[in-house]
Amino acid sequence: MRFRSTEIPGVLVIEPAVYQDRRGFFMETWHREKFRAAGLDRSFVQDNHSGSIRNALRGLHYQLGRPQGKLVRVVVGEVFDVAVDLRRSSSTFGRWSGLTLSAANRLQLWVPEGFAHGYYVVSERAEVVYKCTDVYVPEEERTLRWDDPDIGVAWPLGAERPLLSAKDSNGLALRAAPTFP
Repeated sequence: MRFRSTEIPGVLVIEPAVYQDRRGFFMETWHREKFRAAGLDRSFVQDNHSGSIRNALRGLHYQLGRPQGKLVRVVVGEVFDVAVDLRRSSSTFGRWSGLTLSAANRLQLWVPEGFAHGYYVVSERAEVVYKCTDVYVPEEERTLRWDDPDIGVAWPLGAERPLLSAKDSNGLALRAAPTFP
């Protein structure tokens, strides 16, 4: 298992060792000691699994009072996955990091507490699974505007507008959003 830094300290790309033969493949997606050795000494309390169609954009979501760290991977299809730093004390506040996660590349993204998270579905359909360090608390959930020009996420959008939920259509701009210290 390899852990690679991104342009934002704390956001990591995890590349599992994949063992493949004529029958298929095997890989570890979580190993407490390996993650601890890489500086990720976290306990996970909830697993989520989401299915979406092409052009769906989910996010950018975060929980304010009960922040969640997320270990994200794709088991079907391909998405462009994004983390936005919402820690005001950070030198990278308001910056984003993104990469393609797919069933084919088997990469994982660690999104630390204090970040908003979202993804855009590039393939016909995609299934995303992620482990969380805290449970979902609806009254703590916030949504950051997916197309906020102050953040400037370079989503790989096609010609049409992405498919959004009502909640995601009404996300707050970074300037108006509650953030972390």
